[in-house]
Amino acid sequence: MSREHGGADHLRDEAARAAREAADEVYRGILARAPEHDIDPELGRVRAVLELLGDPQRAFRSVHVTGTNGKTSTARMVEALLREHGLRTGRFTSPHLTRVNERISIDGEPISDERFVEVWQDVAPYVHMVDAEAAERGEPRLSFFEVFVVMAYAAFADAPVEVAVVEVGMGGRWDATNVIDAEVAVMSPVAMDHERYLGSTLVEIASEKAGIIKDGATLVLAQQTDDVEGVVLAAAAERGARVVREDVDIAVTDRQVAVGGQLVALRGLGGVYTDVFLPLYGEHQAHNALLALVATEALLTGGAALDGSVVEAAFAGVTSPGRLEVVRSSPTVLVDAAHNPAGAEALADAVEEAFDFTRLVGVVGVMADKDPEGILAALEPLLAEVVVTQASTARALDADDLAEIAVDVFGEDRVHVAARLPDALDLAVQRAESEEERGAGVLVTGSVLLVAEARILLGRL
Repeated sequence: MSREHGGADHLRDEAARAAREAADEVYRGILARAPEHDIDPELGRVRAVLELLGDPQRAFRSVHVTGTNGKTSTARMVEALLREHGLRTGRFTSPHLTRVNERISIDGEPISDERFVEVWQDVAPYVHMVDAEAAERGEPRLSFFEVFVVMAYAAFADAPVEVAVVEVGMGGRWDATNVIDAEVAVMSPVAMDHERYLGSTLVEIASEKAGIIKDGATLVLAQQTDDVEGVVLAAAAERGARVVREDVDIAVTDRQVAVGGQLVALRGLGGVYTDVFLPLYGEHQAHNALLALVATEALLTGGAALDGSVVEAAFAGVTSPGRLEVVRSSPTVLVDAAHNPAGAEALADAVEEAFDFTRLVGVVGVMADKDPEGILAALEPLLAEVVVTQASTARALDADDLAEIAVDVFGEDRVHVAARLPDALDLAVQRAESEEERGAGVLVTGSVLLVAEARILLGRL
């Protein structure tokens, strides 16, 4: 390598390091605000900042995705379909796995560290102005999540994007994202989660999620329980929204396990799309694909068929990191962000269907506000043994407390404890390979944060 090339590389590395440090500093400042799981049921602060910015959320069309599980995967599929149709896209999802920039993507790529800092600098004066006004009224300043919503919408308008695919953070009605006037809303299956904030019954939770449906919009509705469907249909009727229901108007008509994923046939609004390869595992991902396809039909054509070759190309390139993702071989290590019983059940079914493990050991850590017994019970038939651990966050359930619950579910001889994730992974690999069987594996699951840390430890940056 010439001295000139070496010098240029060094300068680039230094610039990248400086940009990363600047982005990290901005992130630390935003982290000092109220956490994203601490919901204040009002949208006034976000609206006020956006108004000062000239209402950037009105500069693009949008698809708004809610539900309990599958939101991020569905959002990524909608984005892929839109991009394959030549549209410039923004995507807002949460939480992130490796870098906070992942939450705000443009044209399928997270914004750069430099752009992250620029966007913050663009919105910061207006955020501080609204913070000061709130303080005068004795009200809290914008939260962590509210700031990120403002940054995302500002970045999308500035790009500019043509369509934004926006994942709800929690619930819907009072979620900070719900200041967009989305033409299409998507609701994945509603299950029990975040009861402290959204309500103690499925009907209460569904009512909160239905709050994203806008006047005259189209709602793409996954299969739901009768009670949930009733609440959602009533909310849609109130707003004059068109509802497209899974297994009534649209359906997954066929699916077959294939190497690296599955082949699916999807009946959308415009017709049936057959032999579509989806490089993701599990029946739940086929249903997510259906929702994404129909949301795209509704947005782009009002319901007429899309070009089949474009649909196939879009789905063939879909990824969903941290969702039944293989991150290592010998032994195979899978990670999955399932963090409630419904997600754990879908995960167990998908592993049974797509993998041929002779012995699978779990590494499980959950957040303190979740349902650890329900999660463990869903995983118990799948796992030979379980190593309980905890993510490095104050929200994590203590590993020893989780172990007590695990012993009730698995029996004492199948439960091991390692509070630190690196130790838990090492122990799980040892236990998986202890029987000298071919086909041993390790599954890391229970929380998004735990999966994020595992991916970093295993080199999936």
